Amino acid sequence: MLTATIYENLSLLKDLGQKQLTVLIDPDKFDESKAEEFLKNLSEDVTYLFVGGSTVEATKTERTVAAIKRNSELPIIIFPGDYTQITEKADGLLFLSLLSGRNPEYLIEQQVKSVSRLKNSNLEIIPTGYILIDGGNESAVQRISNTKPMPQNNIEAIVNTALAGQFSGKQLIYLETGSGAINHVSLEIISEVNKALSIPLIVGGGIKNSTQLDAIYKAGADMAVIGTAFEKGTFQY
Repeated sequence: MLTATIYENLSLLKDLGQKQLTVLIDPDKFDESKAEEFLKNLSEDVTYLFVGGSTVEATKTERTVAAIKRNSELPIIIFPGDYTQITEKADGLLFLSLLSGRNPEYLIEQQVKSVSRLKNSNLEIIPTGYILIDGGNESAVQRISNTKPMPQNNIEAIVNTALAGQFSGKQLIYLETGSGAINHVSLEIISEVNKALSIPLIVGGGIKNSTQLDAIYKAGADMAVIGTAFEKGTFQY
């Protein structure tokens, strides 16, 4: 049963142990004319759509969301690379803080810049702590944010960073190795972070097949996000 807001629904499903699958759509790589075909090919298990990218040309996010809306009833949540990607056409927004880095631009400056767009908005705004984990290659997030990912073997620091996000009022924690990552977040990291948190945990990056997806769920992810593998049609069921 759906409740009033996206976040309330995510919290309820976490309590019920029901896992969520989200597809991340990068507007710069999305062909609006093929939106219907793309969406028809998605798994029936997909429950949400994230839209966003590290760098997106002006108005492309809004056009992408509009094209998706014409062909799908799935809730659309903006996963913004910067404040210019905000659009009222979506249903919600991950209000991201890059907790793994120390660049003030992505800890607070982008958030301040977004306020003029959000203060009178109907978007559901969900405070989210974003933690970039080393996925075996240099991600676009790393290049754009000018921050380093956290090493996968530094589990205690990752858990403490996630908890700092929860203690500071974040409603979601998002662990990601980045678009096109070689490796996904390790199962040990997911398990330890899940044990520490009482809020929903999102995991994305480097998920290439259903075996990895099932393992990530079992380790403790409440929501998994797949982008590149669906975008290229290479996800293996």
